Amino acid sequence: GAGAIFRGKVGRPMKGQGGLMVALPEGRSGFLKGAKGLADGQTVLVQVSGVADKGKALPVTERLLFKGRYGIVTPKARGLNIARSIKDEEDRGRLRILAEEAMEGADAGFGMILRSASAGVDDDVLLTELAELRALAEAVMADGSGAPELLVAEPGAHQLAWRDWAFPDPDAVEDRAGCFEDLGVLDTLDTAVSGRWALPGGAWIEVEPTKALVAVDVNTGGDTSPAAALKVNLAAARVLPRALRLRGLGGQIAVDFALAVANAQLYLARPDIRAFTNCDLHRQVFLQDRLESRRRAHGHNKRYRLFYLIA
Repeated sequence: GAGAIFRGKVGRPMKGQGGLMVALPEGRSGFLKGAKGLADGQTVLVQVSGVADKGKALPVTERLLFKGRYGIVTPKARGLNIARSIKDEEDRGRLRILAEEAMEGADAGFGMILRSASAGVDDDVLLTELAELRALAEAVMADGSGAPELLVAEPGAHQLAWRDWAFPDPDAVEDRAGCFEDLGVLDTLDTAVSGRWALPGGAWIEVEPTKALVAVDVNTGGDTSPAAALKVNLAAARVLPRALRLRGLGGQIAVDFALAVANAQLYLARPDIRAFTNCDLHRQVFLQDRLESRRRAHGHNKRYRLFYLIA
C-alpha cells in the first residue's frame, strides 16, 4: 500500500509512457515514472506513491519520504524546511535550531521538513521522533543491495490517522471497547460507505467517485423553490469537505448544485467552497462565470445549473 518502501530491480522501459517497470517481491511490479540513468537489472529503492487498480503495477517513486507526526526526513531532497502554517517567528527559530541539531552529521543529501503539528511541541519529544526518523532513513538508504524486498511496511490505519489527522492535538483519546458505537462512529462509517449524506429539510448529497473525477449531486428533496435551493447549496458546501475526507477522496471534484442560477447565489456559495478548497485543494475553476458570460453574449435566457470543477 501507499507509503511502503521496497528494494526493487529495474525492468524494461515502457515506451511512450515515460517510465519503466520495477520488479518487487512476491511477484509484484511497480511503475516508476520519469526515471533516468537506471540500467536494466539495477537495484533501486522505491516507495509506493498511490493505489493501483487490480491487475496494474503499483505507482512508485525514488523520492523517499520518512514521515512522522512532527517531521519528515527526505533522503534525496536536501535542506531544512518549516511548515508555512507556523507563523510565530520565535517558534520557527526554535524549530530550526532543533532541526539543525537533529540533522547534525547527516549525509549532505538528506533534508528535513517540520510539519504543522510540530508547532509548540516539547523539544525532547520532537528530537526523539526526528532521531528515530533519521535512523530509519539512514538504515534503509544503506540497504540498497540484494534481491527485491519489503524494507518498510505501509502505515496501518491507526498509525496513519494518528500521524496525519490528529492535529491539533485531540481533547481526548478514546480506545475502550464499544467507543465507536457510543460516539456515533459506526453510523458515520455507514453514511460514508453509502455515499449519501443527509441535509436539513429532507435534502441530500450523493458522492460518487469515478475513474476520472469525483461527482457530487446536490438534491433539494421535495422543495424545489429558489430559496430552498440556496439553503441546500450552502449546506452542501459545508458538508462536502467532511464527506470527501471520510472517504479519502480528492483530485477533480465536479459538483452539480441544485437550481443555483443567479450570480448572487454563486457569490454567496463561494466562501463556503473556499473554506475547504484553500486547505485541501490547489486551485478552483468556476465554470458558472463562463456559462453566464456565454448566455449573456448570445442573448439566451436558458437556465444553467451551477457546476463547479475543483482541481
